[in-house]
Formats: sequence, C-alpha cells, structure tokens
Amino acid sequence: MVLNMGPQHPSTHGVLRLVVEIDGETVLNVVPDIGYLHTGIEKTCEAKFYQQVVPMTDRIDYLSPMTNNLAYCLAVEKLLELEIPERAQWMRVLFNELTRLNSHLVWLGTHAMDIGALTVFLYCFREREEILRIFEAVSGQRMMTSYFRVGGLSLEPPLDLFDRIQKLIKIMPERIDQYQNLLTGNPIWVSRLKGVGHLSAEDAIALGVTGPPLRASGVDWDLRRDMPYSSYEKFQFKVPVSNDCDVWARYVVRLDEMRESVKICQQALDGMPSGPIKANAPKIVLPDREQMKTQMESLIYHFKIVTEGFTVPAGQVYQGVESPRGEMGYYVVSDGTAKPYRVHMRNPSFATLQALQTMCAGRLIADVVAVIGSIDIVLGEIDR
Repeated sequence: MVLNMGPQHPSTHGVLRLVVEIDGETVLNVVPDIGYLHTGIEKTCEAKFYQQVVPMTDRIDYLSPMTNNLAYCLAVEKLLELEIPERAQWMRVLFNELTRLNSHLVWLGTHAMDIGALTVFLYCFREREEILRIFEAVSGQRMMTSYFRVGGLSLEPPLDLFDRIQKLIKIMPERIDQYQNLLTGNPIWVSRLKGVGHLSAEDAIALGVTGPPLRASGVDWDLRRDMPYSSYEKFQFKVPVSNDCDVWARYVVRLDEMRESVKICQQALDGMPSGPIKANAPKIVLPDREQMKTQMESLIYHFKIVTEGFTVPAGQVYQGVESPRGEMGYYVVSDGTAKPYRVHMRNPSFATLQALQTMCAGRLIADVVAVIGSIDIVLGEIDR
C-alpha cells in the first residue's frame, strides 16, 4: 500500500509530504515530496541591496535566524575584506550559542511530543521563552531578529542584557538535567529510540549529512572547531560524538551540545572584550544615529547607503557555519554592483532529508515519526 504522510501531519515538523510504501506496518520505501513552503528567497536576494538580504536570511531557518545572519554576513565580509571588531565577533558567538539552545529546545520539545511525552514540551518552551525575551531586548524581535549586520551588529545591547543572559545560563544545566531525567530512564522513550533509524558513518558522509546526525553516526566533525570563524578558536568546548548511529544517539548528542553551548555562553560573558560593535567602514556600515544627526558627512553616508546600497568587489565566496542542524553554507557571487548576482544557501536539512529512506527501510510506520524528529528538519530552509 502507498500512504501519504503529510503535508499537514503534525509530526512531519512542517509542510513535508512523505510518500510511504508499506507492507502491513513495515516500511519498504520513503520518498520525500518537498516544495509546499517554497518562498523563492534565493531569487529575491538578487533584487535586494546587500544589507537588505539580512532579513531574508532570518526566514530560511526560522528556528536559528542569527546563525543564518552570521553565515551571510561572513560571506559578504570576505568579499569586502572587512575587519570585524573583536567585541562584535564575541557577541556573535554568544548569540549564536543562545540560538543553538533555542533551536534545540524546540527540537527536544516537539520530538518528545511526537513520541508521546507532552510534559517535556512545556518545560522546553518555558526556557525558550526566556531566550526569546533576550532576543527581543537586544533586537526588538523575538524570532526574526535581523540583529547581525555586514560589518558588525545593528545595536549596542541594553545595559542589563548580560545580567539577564547570565541568569538564564546559570539555571540551564539544572534544567537540561530535568529534561534528561524525564526521558532517559523512561522505558517507552528508550524502546522507541534505541536501535531505530540506523545511519552508518559511511552512509551519512555519502548522503551529505552534517551536524548532530553526522556526529551521532561517529564522525567527529564540527565547523566551529575544525574551520573556526568569528573567534570560535578562542573558546574551549567539546564536540559530542556517539557511535550508536541511531535515534537515541542523536538525542544524546544534542543534549550534550546544549550543555556545551551553555559553557561557550559563559566564556563569552566572562571574556567579553570592550570596544566598538561595528567595523570602521563609513561607506559600508551605517553611522551611529547621534553622528548622523550632528555630522553632515555621516548624514550623506547614511543617505547613500540606505538609498543606493554599497558596492561589493566582483568575486565569489562560500562561507559555512555550524548551525543547530549542521553545515549552513552561503555561496555569494558579486558582479561588482550593490546587489548580489547570486545567493545560494547550502542547507543542512535539505541534505539530511535524503537519508530518510536509508534510516526507515524495514522499520515500522511509527519509527518514521521518531526518525523525522531525530534529524530535526526545518522546512523553511529545505523549500527556500
């Protein structure tokens, strides 16, 4: 029998349609049918000034907008050969790790709910709410923050922001233990996850899988450590790896990642450098509001950047970052004008989705739900 799972099924984590071929309850074949959330963002980028593309990147992976902001900004900054102030780099690391926590909390809550554990969802969203309040305090938006800019950050953080972040990360280790205590010893949870959705290291590499699913298959690879960017080389953290290669391993790896993100946030707060949050590039970076109101030259730069954009030297560049789902890469081509000739996103969910067939063949229909939850897909970045 051929069944449709989705595109409105709650456990497909978005508008994903799976064409599932089954024999009784046993899955013979799984074919993902995507495109229900198509936005045309890549094409839209070609009609925008470089700085206008940043809000578009928020909407690719709407659970980790700042990670997308960073990947895009780093790519354009490479083309411009811009030197970013150290404070801005450390702030970017801090907010990227808060974004990772935010994304993993949504993953854990929804994944647990798919399996039937409702309480964890409520607990995860309790902490996520605090993170979103921090994002709102710094950028004015809870989700689509657009906080990073080509050349640095958009605004200085509020005076009490670091205290709020410190208060959050102080309680996070205890809260992560709480989630783990609710699930790890639960016999239903264990039986639904262990040995399900096997993906070998060889298959994971061949299919282009990255991030937690790759590390849960025993491949020790993390761009933050192996191809560092934005001062990540100055932070101490472990890269969680598991050789179990199943849904359980992906659960354990992400929980450990959350603990490491808390440690990176603490290091960022403890060692936060002083100085500016924007590069000294008046033709590219918008001047401060006070300067714009009092200096004629700053007002002219502001007017020209907003109305005409800034030109980027012709060339092409690829920049990858470690998003909560894996390698998020931006390939940007410039033709020397104020608008990008091409912006292409290499999205981790898109590559990981093709591993579904390998993980689900021979398993039961209920296991498909567990596997989808374990790879943590976001359809916004798949359909872009």
